[in-house]
Amino acid sequence: MQPDPGIGSGKVSERTPLALRVFGALLMLGGVAVVPEVVGVLMQTGSVFVEGSYADESPLTVILYVALVSAGCFCVLASGVLGFRLLRGNRRRARLIAEAVAIGLVVAFMADLLLFGVNPGLWFLGASALILIVAHVWVDPSLSDERELQRRLRLMETREEAEEGTLGLDKTGRGYIELDFFNLFWIFVIASIAGVVIESIYHVLVVDFGHYEDRAGLLWGPFSPIYGFGAVLMTLALNRFHNAPLPVVFIVSAVIGGAFEYFVSWFMEYAFGAIAWDYTGTFLNINGRTNFMFMCMWGALGVVWVKLALPALLHTVNLIPWRWRYSITALCAALMIFNGVMTLVAMDCWYSRLAGAAPDNALEQFCADHFDNQWMENRFESMSIHPDAAHRSS
Repeated sequence: MQPDPGIGSGKVSERTPLALRVFGALLMLGGVAVVPEVVGVLMQTGSVFVEGSYADESPLTVILYVALVSAGCFCVLASGVLGFRLLRGNRRRARLIAEAVAIGLVVAFMADLLLFGVNPGLWFLGASALILIVAHVWVDPSLSDERELQRRLRLMETREEAEEGTLGLDKTGRGYIELDFFNLFWIFVIASIAGVVIESIYHVLVVDFGHYEDRAGLLWGPFSPIYGFGAVLMTLALNRFHNAPLPVVFIVSAVIGGAFEYFVSWFMEYAFGAIAWDYTGTFLNINGRTNFMFMCMWGALGVVWVKLALPALLHTVNLIPWRWRYSITALCAALMIFNGVMTLVAMDCWYSRLAGAAPDNALEQFCADHFDNQWMENRFESMSIHPDAAHRSS
């Protein structure tokens, strides 16, 4: 059987469908047609930043506008390249470009929606994204077969490891677990929930006896991302110390945990003027952001984490049926990312309202309607926003 000369070559393949080459030609013509408009938008954007007229807009609006312009320009240029490759029959690489363009169109669609709400431009972006997604599946059907074969082989290996009880363990022996996305994501989720439970119990029993306070750190669900990221950081740092002496694990955990706590406190105050804890006046505190007692607590948590919690957590994660583990993880990861992004946006809007700024885009108006100051105060009871304490310009 003769290989297809169009795959990976510079010649037009005889087996490249005529419709696909027509599609490529249309993409090139469309890209060329909008080049003047792209140049004009870039020049206008550059003049806005040179003149500093963006200073009256909120940081969120500026970020969304830059994302819209960048994604739009990328899609136009990449579409031209995609059309050229389709004309030459280079379908394998064309598929990768189609994926990138589709993602760029989604970014542009979301930025446009969040800036201007529902408007006629969204229909064009949505239709373009749909066309690119269809083309992405069509341009090289053989790749779908290859991915399906790889998926089946991976599932077979996963099933064998699950039956042997070695699923998730580091096969090289240098660390305890494999530092892959699956393990780290579920470590983040479980630690986020456990952190909320432990901190809530500590507050009820020690800080303010009998008084419950919501300690969650995201808009929805019983999650505290500080503990989740802290657990991931501890896992990355201590994975190779699972057989180290306890004093070594304690010291490494204390230093890493204290540094992490300091950074989170600094970031929240710098970006949002948010103060969630203040250890000023306590023994060996560092700018009130961490202190000796909590660094020791981080050290103890690190020992418990590496020696006891991590093996139990890995066992719990592996209870997820191996046939569903990837689809469930992908779905939960998408929901968690959305939750995190919306939390940051809502906090930024909360900050802007307290600073006296009125909503100036559709997203900020949505947050003002659904996550007003009272709602945010009730949700984040342990946090207070002080715009005067923030270090950003607006």
